[in-house]
Amino acid sequence: MSDRVEFARMNGLGNKILVVDMRGRTDRVTPAAAVALAADPATAFDQIMAIHDPKVDGTDAYIDILNCDGSKAQACGNGTRCVVQALASETGRKSFTFQTIAGILNAVEHQDGTISVDMGKPVFAWDKIPLSEEFHDTSRIELQIGPIDAPILHSPSAMSMGNPHAVFWVDRDPMTYDLERFGPLLENHPIFPEKANITLAQVTSKTTMVTRTWERGAGLTLACGSAACAAGVSAARTGRTERKVTITVASSPNRGTLTIDWRPDDKVIMTGPAEWEWSGMVDPTTGSWQRDAGTEAEAATQ
Repeated sequence: MSDRVEFARMNGLGNKILVVDMRGRTDRVTPAAAVALAADPATAFDQIMAIHDPKVDGTDAYIDILNCDGSKAQACGNGTRCVVQALASETGRKSFTFQTIAGILNAVEHQDGTISVDMGKPVFAWDKIPLSEEFHDTSRIELQIGPIDAPILHSPSAMSMGNPHAVFWVDRDPMTYDLERFGPLLENHPIFPEKANITLAQVTSKTTMVTRTWERGAGLTLACGSAACAAGVSAARTGRTERKVTITVASSPNRGTLTIDWRPDDKVIMTGPAEWEWSGMVDPTTGSWQRDAGTEAEAATQ
């Protein structure tokens, strides 16, 4: 078995993604390799999307998702769009079905280059999110940062999109909050036994929102697709917006947008862009890598 496999540096609305082709192999991208790749500025990422041979009939691939600390992630919508673009370019196909830890995902690439991913159904039950305390209504849980009589953030909506999310409602641009300071405290709060993605959401109309996310296992991120889904669903669930919204991701380059559609059948469809940057070869055990010559102005190696 060769030491190295093909990989591509891509982004989904600025969310830094490494798509690693592990098809035809029985090994996996190791946590040590993920940590090494995350530590290198050239390959620093939010998620690794490792494409494996399908495990279930009717699916095109099994996707193993890793965070930059080497931990497993259940879902990554922006990363899934990158996988779709990579496979569509390779095969000429437009529709794909993937298996992940979180379940089965269907995705399609449209004529305009945008990609829609069926992110599945939201989960609201407190013990399924999961939370460590029982809440009959998880659309507003008791959690705050700051003084008791004047909290900076409070009463988030909690839910799961295959991974746990807490959405805090704010009344100004999310970029004006010190999420770098609050994020780690909230992600690791005891109320979240499996930690949580923390999103600040500003509702600007019945069909528009602005978000910013501290991502579980990754930290401050330029974008997070599952968090956008959680924000869109939570906004509709609490009557703040309609069920289909355009979300401006505040931390994304050029403040790019995602469309989130919480359909009548309860499924959440996320639509947005994906972009290829460069490709190379990587050792999935150690994380050593080499960029393909010609994919940028000059090749670089580690």
